[in-house]
Order: sequence, then structure tokens, then C-alpha cells
Amino acid sequence: MLKDRYGNELGTTSAAARDAYQAGMDSLLSATAGMDAHFAAAVAADDGFALGHISLARAKQLLGRGHEAKAPLARARELAPAATPREQSQIAIFDKILTGQATATLEAIREHMKSWPRDAMALAPATSVFGLIGFSGKVGREVDQLAMIAPFEKVYGDDWWYRTQLAFAQIELGQFAEGQRNIDDALAAYPKSAHAAHIRGHLFYETGEREAGLAFLKEWMADYPRDGMMHCHNHWHLALWSMETGQHDEAWRIYDTALRPGAAWGPQINVATDCPAFLLRAEMAGQPRRPELWQELADYATKWFGRPGLSFADMHTVLAYAMAGESEKLAAFSDNPRGSAGDMVPAMARGFTAFAAGDYKRAEGELEPLLDTHERLGGSRAQRDLLEYTVAASKLRAGNKHEARAFIERRRPRNGKVGGYPLEGL
Repeated sequence: MLKDRYGNELGTTSAAARDAYQAGMDSLLSATAGMDAHFAAAVAADDGFALGHISLARAKQLLGRGHEAKAPLARARELAPAATPREQSQIAIFDKILTGQATATLEAIREHMKSWPRDAMALAPATSVFGLIGFSGKVGREVDQLAMIAPFEKVYGDDWWYRTQLAFAQIELGQFAEGQRNIDDALAAYPKSAHAAHIRGHLFYETGEREAGLAFLKEWMADYPRDGMMHCHNHWHLALWSMETGQHDEAWRIYDTALRPGAAWGPQINVATDCPAFLLRAEMAGQPRRPELWQELADYATKWFGRPGLSFADMHTVLAYAMAGESEKLAAFSDNPRGSAGDMVPAMARGFTAFAAGDYKRAEGELEPLLDTHERLGGSRAQRDLLEYTVAASKLRAGNKHEARAFIERRRPRNGKVGGYPLEGL
């Protein structure tokens, strides 16, 4: 039988299908453009290739086009009984992901990896800050993430995808030296990986190296296509660094051309979370509030994330609603919180509403108690420190400058080492 580059046997006798599948797999694991086209080419070469169909369905989901996943998912289910045991197991894993069974999916991945430890496609959904562990809602899930990934080092060795994910888990836990070695090795082995470039950007962020991070990511993104999955989010990092280094016009240009609804290409969750985070950070850095932009984001949130359930998205949805004055829509999230960290959402809704109204003492009081376990919300530390900066800004605007500085220096000691903290008046 034909095999993928990890040595896993594939249920196709078509070399063309194998090659296209491998291209799709590498594209998915690196976030380069065209992953769905590669998987579509695989099943065009061999319509009986079950793993090609389920991978196409998964790619559609990752690209924010879940409605297009139904047909390839149905075809994969039809073909699954004739597939190999590994492929049957992987199809079942992706089926669970596509039908919203997060807990069952993670359990299935753990079991699957006992038999097929080099099945990177099956392991991938359990990695990263947007993965099944990342969105588990558990206290200490960053430790769980590294504990999931680290034991596979003896299996994957210097594989670029594995090193990328290991580095991210290490960086999120403050293991910067280990993370740098791994992410630099990953980029050297596969320089076009958008995931690796993104994670190298996170290391720059965590160590407070704004200018170096901006220069690195700007150069790397120069030829990254607009339809690449990381186009929107990597530009979020560029916009933040531009704002923080005083390049305000450039920051707004990036927002208008690569982030905001109607201009950005990216999975909806990136648009719905990156845009509110940028607008609030811009305001805290001294930029005037733009009510029309907040309303635009509130409308976008209603379209794509109007029902509570994914706590990380809900955090940004209630922010957009609070800043746009959408109190009725906000109530649906405060009164009926759902999701793995849904209990945190009402306090965020109250805190952001207070901040929007200039009631900074209340904003501080609602948001600060969430910080000790804010990893439950999912996403990266760089994304969740929006809450930390909002608390610091609230203290500052309430007239407690020394307390604000002591707070943010304790929470984010490296972020202000060059150029100070991006908070007006601090």
C-alpha cells in the first residue's frame, strides 16, 4: 500500500491521490493556502479514498466553510467500512469533531495514538491554543497541553510540524529557551509554515521584542497569499505591534485591509476575536473610540457567534456588544451562559459594559477576579492578556496610576521592557 510521509498506510492505489493527499496534509499542518484544493484533487484522483474525503471535510471546517463539509463527510462515512483500521479510526475522530463532540473526540484521539503514534493528522486537533485541549475550559489546561504533546518527541524527532506544536506549548508556559530552539528548528526545516511563523511571533510578543517581532513577521508575510488561513491573524499581530511602536496610521491600514469584516479573509473566529481585541487595545493606547467600527463588529458577531457556547468567542462577542451598546443582545450571554468556561462570561459582560460607560472601578472589580484562571477561556496568553490590559487601564483611568503600573508589571513584566506599556498615561 502507498504511505504518507509519516509511514502510515493509505487506502488508495493511486499515486496521484497519495501525492495530492500528502500536499493537503502538509498544507493543513502548516496553514499554507490550498489545503482544500489538494484534498479535492486527492478524491478526484480516487473517489474511493475515504481518508481523502474526510480530510476535505475537515479542511472546509478549518477554513470556516463548515456547510461545505457535509458532502465529503457523508462520502467518507459511506466508504469507511472498507478502509483500513487506522483510517476508520481517524474518520471517526474527524466525524466527532465535525459534529461537535469535543470531549469524545479528545478521548478518541488519545486511544488512537496508542496504536498509531505517528498519525499527525489525528493528533493535530488536540494541539495548539485553539484545539480540543485549548478550548477544554479546564484550569491548568496549558500544562495538560504540554503533557499531551511532549511524550511524542521520541516518535516524531525533528519533524517540523511536531516541533512547531511542542514549541507553542512550551512558550505558553514560559519555557522560552526550549520554545525558541524548537520553533527555530521548525522554521529552518519548513520555512513556509504559517503556523511556525505565527508561533515565532508569539515568542517575540512574550519576550517583549516588538520591533524584532514586527520586522520578522512583516518580512515573512510579504509573500503569504491572502487566502492563507493565517492571513488575518498574523496581520493582527502586525497591527498590534504597529500600534505599540507608534505607527498608528499603519496599524489602522492593516485593520482596514486585513482584519475588519468585509476586508479580511480568514476563519470567522479570527475576524470575530481579532477585531474587537485590536479596537480595545487601540483605545487603551490612546486612539479615539470608533463607534461605527464597534457596531460593525457587533453585527458580525450576531451573524456568526450570536449564541453563547464557545467561551473564547463569547469573550469577544460580549466585548463588541458592550462597546456598541447592544444591551439586549448582551443579556442573552449574561443570562444564559454556556460552554466550557461559560461561567466566566457574565462577569466579562458586566466588566466590558462598565468600561464602555467609563465606570472603571466596576470594570476592574468584575474583570480582575477572572485573571487567575483565564486560561480556561482558550486562546493564547497574548490574546487573553486583553483582560489584563483592560484591568490595568481601568485602574489607570480610575486615578490609580501606581497601582496600575505595579499590576501590569507583575502580570506582564516583559511587555514593557522596551518602549513601555501600550497604555495611554502609564
